[in-house]
Amino acid sequence: MMNIIQPYARLVGPLDPKDQFTLQDGIRLLRRIEYFGRISHRSEEAQTEDSWKRIITNIVMEHGDWSIVEHASVTVDAVVDRGITHEWVRHRLFSFTQQSTRFINHEKKMPASFVEPEIEPTQKMDDPISLDEKRHLCKTLWRDAINDAESRYIQLIRLGVAPQIARSIFPNALSSRIATTGNLRNWRHFLIMRTTKEAHPQMRQVTLPLLEEFKEKIPLLFDDIKPLSRQIDNLRLPR
Repeated sequence: MMNIIQPYARLVGPLDPKDQFTLQDGIRLLRRIEYFGRISHRSEEAQTEDSWKRIITNIVMEHGDWSIVEHASVTVDAVVDRGITHEWVRHRLFSFTQQSTRFINHEKKMPASFVEPEIEPTQKMDDPISLDEKRHLCKTLWRDAINDAESRYIQLIRLGVAPQIARSIFPNALSSRIATTGNLRNWRHFLIMRTTKEAHPQMRQVTLPLLEEFKEKIPLLFDDIKPLSRQIDNLRLPR
């Protein structure tokens, strides 16, 4: 009965969200930033096919004029567990639309799905069981708890309880799809904060690949963010 899924976070196409975001999409955004950045000096006519490289490097990265980066926005489609969405939405300058547990009936509309964490117990010298046995026991305990919660939810629904009430029985492990739109400056701050060694392991599970996608498809703006750095070091980066 239990449906375990792999979490993800990915950039979506600017026109059709079912499309993949491409390098060409990223460069179009950087050219947009350049265009609006040139308004201050009324040098729009000087824009060329690749002049965005100089503007982004010199004006933004080196001179620190990050305000012009706010003229370009992207959307990320993510599926994570509810615990991670609670952290995700703390970045309040984004716009969010999240899968609702009030209105989705997981007995009729779609079965509930869950994100299983990597559970790594500690081991002491005098432990009566091995570390591998501990890992197996932890996984069994976790899955038993999920199975029980899902079973009780279905029982409540079948007894006529509304989904918005029955949902309270679900744990943080319940998966949730969330669409997030924000300008590139806000995404930089998000990735600076959420790819550090102190970030939650399940947050890093999706943000580390997401950072690499941003670097690959939106050149220059995210290249200096080092995954698994200390948060205090990342916070010294310009943003």
